[in-house]
Amino acid sequence: MRVGKIIEIEDLETARKPMYKMKVDLGELGVRNIVAGLKSFYPKEELLNSLVIVVANLEPKSIAGSISEGMILAVDDGTNVVVLRPDKEMAVGSKVR
Repeated sequence: MRVGKIIEIEDLETARKPMYKMKVDLGELGVRNIVAGLKSFYPKEELLNSLVIVVANLEPKSIAGSISEGMILAVDDGTNVVVLRPDKEMAVGSKVR
């Protein structure tokens, strides 16, 4: 798991559920495309340029015709979804321990 910074975000129009397609900077691991079902819970402006926790060692997967190269961690209590974020400024690409 790594700290990533969301540097680009757009609606994924081909998805059946509300989803975003994002570019996430993972430092030395490079910029990854990540598809996430966060559109119903966050406006783009709230996620853009924010730090998030990313599972970076997953095999790429095709989701709604787009390749997703990781997963942004979030908590779902059945009503709300909250993205996991560092509580202090951290370097992009930092390992989560």
